[in-house]
Amino acid sequence: MSQSPILLLTAVLGFAASASAASDQIAARKDVKAALESVEAGEPDTIERQVRLCEVPAPPFREELRAKAFRKELQRIGMKKVRIDGAGNVLGEIAGRSAGPVVVLSAHLDTVFPAGTDVTVVREGKLLKGPGIVDDCRGLAVIVTVAQTILSQGLPLAGTLVIAATVGEEGEGNLRGVRHLFEAELADRVDAFITVDGAGDDVTNVGVGSERYRVTYRGPGGHSFWAFGLPNPIHALGRAIAKIADLQVSADPKVTFNVGKIEGGTSVNSIPFR
Repeated sequence: MSQSPILLLTAVLGFAASASAASDQIAARKDVKAALESVEAGEPDTIERQVRLCEVPAPPFREELRAKAFRKELQRIGMKKVRIDGAGNVLGEIAGRSAGPVVVLSAHLDTVFPAGTDVTVVREGKLLKGPGIVDDCRGLAVIVTVAQTILSQGLPLAGTLVIAATVGEEGEGNLRGVRHLFEAELADRVDAFITVDGAGDDVTNVGVGSERYRVTYRGPGGHSFWAFGLPNPIHALGRAIAKIADLQVSADPKVTFNVGKIEGGTSVNSIPFR
């Protein structure tokens, strides 16, 4: 979803401000125009928030420090019901005239970078450089700005807006934070879900299917000299990966595949048993 707070604000209002109003009608309202102007004027503050959050480490499965920092950001702007749920997601809510519809505006806390990575953000003119500065520190900053604008400008909502900073988006996290929202924390409550992630102003409005597999190859094992010739699980795995690399898949609709992690073995001089 777009990283622009202006586009996000109109999208959120399109879902939650009035079920019958079209987005262009909403954007034409005087109060919304004033809010959009305040978002644009407040971009330096959004960038400062982006840097502030990004300089708090959030490696995979260790998002706690950034979660606490994000919770403070929501509390600072006056959000209610700010909490960290059982999975580690940070949630805050803005109530409207009624309980529904419920719109979730989310971004993810974790980065792909491991523990110990220097998360200092460097400024080169208007360019920001730092681990995760776009993916997804920009998203985190933007969803706070949207919430702050709605609160400060008093924009009316028909239902409830939930701000959610989620855990486990990257790699082996396997979207555990978002899945927890749908399975437990917000089960059967969500009417619309908007995620802010990646760079640019592109919008994706369809679900992307994803299947993940853990494959284990096993063999008898043995010494690389005395047992030479026995089946070698690593050799078999290598042949399988080579066949996967030769697969031809559809470009439209786009289909991708990847072998992302290999582990195992016994020693340099051993035929591995696993």
